Amino acid sequence: MGRDDGKHTAIEKALHILLAFVPYNKEMSTTELSERLGFHKATVSRTLQVLTRYGFLMQNPQTRKYILGGALIQLGGLAGQSFNGSFVQFARPYIDELRETLKETVALEVMAGENSYMAYVAEGPQRVRIAASVGEMLPRHAAAGAKAILAFSPPDVQNQIRGWAMERLTPNTIVDPKKFLNHLKEIRSDGVAFDNEEIDRGVSAVGAPIFGHEGHPIAAVVVVGPSQRITCDKKAAIVSLLKATAARICSQLQAGR
Repeated sequence: MGRDDGKHTAIEKALHILLAFVPYNKEMSTTELSERLGFHKATVSRTLQVLTRYGFLMQNPQTRKYILGGALIQLGGLAGQSFNGSFVQFARPYIDELRETLKETVALEVMAGENSYMAYVAEGPQRVRIAASVGEMLPRHAAAGAKAILAFSPPDVQNQIRGWAMERLTPNTIVDPKKFLNHLKEIRSDGVAFDNEEIDRGVSAVGAPIFGHEGHPIAAVVVVGPSQRITCDKKAAIVSLLKATAARICSQLQAGR
C-alpha cells in the first residue's frame, strides 16, 4: 500500500509533493510524482493543479512537467535559490524561440543587489555578435534589463536611487540620479528600456520586464548586439517581438501553467 492510505490530509499530500523536488528541483510529471510518493495519480493531478494555480509550482509549456514556482521565493533561502533555477528552466524556451526569430543574442537578466546578472544566455548565430556569459554582472544604472526592472519597481526601491553613486562608463551613461529617475519614467511609459552604448561603445541592448505573481518585476528579457543592428527605437520591429515574448512569459507565470 502506498502513502495514499487515508491517513494523510490534503495539506500533507501537498507538502510531500513540494518536498519531492528538493534538493535538485528536477522536472517531474504527474506519473513520476505518483510513483515516487505512492499517491494515486488522480490525487497528485488535483494537488498539482492547486499548487500551480497559487504559484507554488510551474508547468513547463513544452514538457508539461512541473518545477518549483515563483511563490516559493517568499519562503526564504533554499526556496529562493530554487526559484532562480526553476525560472531559468521555465523561461528558456521562450528566450530560445526569440533568438531563433531575431538571430540575435537574447538573455534573461535578473537583479542582484547593486547589479544585475545574466541568468541565461541564448547566443545569436551571426558571425558578428556580442559575447555574453551566464553569471556576468552588469551595472544597474546602464544595463537595459536592470533599467526595465527598476522602472517598474515599487516606490521605496526607486527612492533609494537618489543616493546612488553612478559610474560613467561611456559618454552616454546617465550618472545623475535625478536624470536617471526621469529616464525611468520614460521607460515606464514606453514599456521597454534601452542600453544606448551606455556600458560599451558599439554595443546596444533593449530589455522588457517580466512580472511575477504579485505584479512586481522579477526579471527582464534582453536582446543585445552591435549598435548597427540593435537600434534604440521603441517603434522598431525588434521591440514589439521582445515585448510579446516578455508578455507570454508573464502570462504563463501568472496563469500558473
